[in-house]
Amino acid sequence: MITDRNERTGDRIRIIDLEVFANHGVFPEENALGQKFVISADLYTDTRKAGKTDDLTDSVHYGEVSAFISLYLKKHTFKLLESAAENLVEELLIKYPLLQEIRLEIKKPWAPIRQSLKTVSVEITRGRHTAYIAFGSNLGDREAYIKNAVKAINDIRGCQVKQISDLIETEPYGMTDQGDFLNGCLELETLLTPEELLKELNRIESEAGRERKVHWGPRTLDLDIIFYDDLIVQKTELCIPHVDMQRRRFVLEPLARIAPYKRHPVYGKTVTEMLEELES
Repeated sequence: MITDRNERTGDRIRIIDLEVFANHGVFPEENALGQKFVISADLYTDTRKAGKTDDLTDSVHYGEVSAFISLYLKKHTFKLLESAAENLVEELLIKYPLLQEIRLEIKKPWAPIRQSLKTVSVEITRGRHTAYIAFGSNLGDREAYIKNAVKAINDIRGCQVKQISDLIETEPYGMTDQGDFLNGCLELETLLTPEELLKELNRIESEAGRERKVHWGPRTLDLDIIFYDDLIVQKTELCIPHVDMQRRRFVLEPLARIAPYKRHPVYGKTVTEMLEELES
């Protein structure tokens, strides 16, 4: 089960039917000869400041965005419209930090399918997400493992660490016959899906020498997705919010330092409220 309570509302800048001659398609002739593509984009951004200052630097320059779209689609060649749209939107979100979300449609009016049609198109919506990651270590140089992990997370394409909590030392949870942990949490802005983010976190754990031999056993590095926006995911390999986070002080205490009013999408309680209940 996957549930997301976020719905995009707010300001947007619209680019409608930008024509670009480019060389995308499955057939070699399409790559060699090229054809017309028609692009429309809804650029979701807060226009309030620009509306008050009348200063273009406080907004997203739609002329620059249009030029970037045109140049990018001419410079790169993709077989699929899906791939062209996905890569273009990712580049736009990375290049323009004021953009929160983009709805992009690429039309292909000259599609070579031997049928009479006005156009075919692919439309996608992508945006920034906020995730909270808990981290911990109880083997070796614990601080070094955590420091390296935070840097590795920030180096993931489409990810930016926004806040990091102080570290706390905690007794082990579950299996108590092992060394104490250093724990903390970070706030992450990401373009990745939850599944993509989990894969990257598992890679970073593996590179730190993490071995999954004993459940709740000692580890060089532990990285868990606690929240991802207000998404609710219940899968075998991934649960968001993280299972039993409301009963774990080593998660709630550092998380309360960077996101005290973040509300659990299932229980409806803030991080601070859950921590107070746990300590009462």
